[in-house]
Amino acid sequence: MKSKISDGGWSPYLAGALAGLLAIASAYATTHWLGKTSYLGASTTFVRAAGLLEQTLAPERVAANAYFTKEKVKVDWQFMLVLGIFIGSLAASLSDGSFKVEGVPPVWRDRFGTSVWKRAAGAFLGGIIAMVGARMADGCPSGHGLSGMMQLSVSGFAALGMFFGVGVLVAALVYGRRHS
Repeated sequence: MKSKISDGGWSPYLAGALAGLLAIASAYATTHWLGKTSYLGASTTFVRAAGLLEQTLAPERVAANAYFTKEKVKVDWQFMLVLGIFIGSLAASLSDGSFKVEGVPPVWRDRFGTSVWKRAAGAFLGGIIAMVGARMADGCPSGHGLSGMMQLSVSGFAALGMFFGVGVLVAALVYGRRHS
């Protein structure tokens, strides 16, 4: 099967350039308006969202949690960024005609079959592993990789190299190599 480079969607070069401009704008805006530079990142937002949910159910647990004492449970600009990523992705896929609801993507179906439950379990497990890794590293690929590289941080380059390298390795292990 021949792979298709473009599906008629957005150019990855344009999308990457726009993400870079967003990173620059966020660093400028947070420095200008908040008095401290804050870079792009998403993993803390997911933890804070869990804290918001828990705060409604058991506020005493959130108050006693050492992490939430350090990272306050709040809706901030990064929370809105993550919400904007969802809305922007939806708008982009609707505008270019690529939106579709798909329980089992073709690449998964070809390797593991048509079970929606198996796909959901794999996605859930992968999400847990990714979030635990992001919390252990005290940041996610966008925080360490993109924002770190924007600052020319050696650790940012190393982190992004690891993200891509491990991603390629895991994809090869999970999906295997196909010869046509």
